[in-house]
Amino acid sequence: MDFTKIIELLAYTLPAIITGLVAYYFFAQHTKNEEGRRRYLIHKEAQKNAMPLRLQAYERLVLFLERINPSKLLIRVAPHSSDKNEYEEYLVAQIEQEYEHNLTQQIYISGEAWDVITTAKNATIQMIRKANMGADSANKMREVILTDLFDKQSPSTVAVAYLKNEVGEMWS
Repeated sequence: MDFTKIIELLAYTLPAIITGLVAYYFFAQHTKNEEGRRRYLIHKEAQKNAMPLRLQAYERLVLFLERINPSKLLIRVAPHSSDKNEYEEYLVAQIEQEYEHNLTQQIYISGEAWDVITTAKNATIQMIRKANMGADSANKMREVILTDLFDKQSPSTVAVAYLKNEVGEMWS
């Protein structure tokens, strides 16, 4: 082969190689974009399916917080006797039972929201234990707790406000 034949061969193959490389680049970019679009659509569909579950979890947790709200808890759970320690343990057991019933809902909410709920539960229990120290009977303990709530918001009210805010942010 002489030199002119090699140059002629390069003149034909070099444009074909360049065209092949450009086609490969565009094909790779197209494939990458299609994969990203597919992932986006799958993610969007998963979010659409998960949204009702998340909202249901928030609803259940608001119900939990309302049920352990001291003003509502004391009305719903009356003392069986005048023994304040027995009543305290009964109230705490009711709160713990409600909490355990809703433990699985933490999967669907943020970690901060779950921390707020746990803090509200613990603060409510602390409020009951503190009231027990200053009371001489179960009815007096109820009175101390309700009087304490006149001065400040219950932990449940603060937690419900936090959850409402978080749900509002989900829609924006």
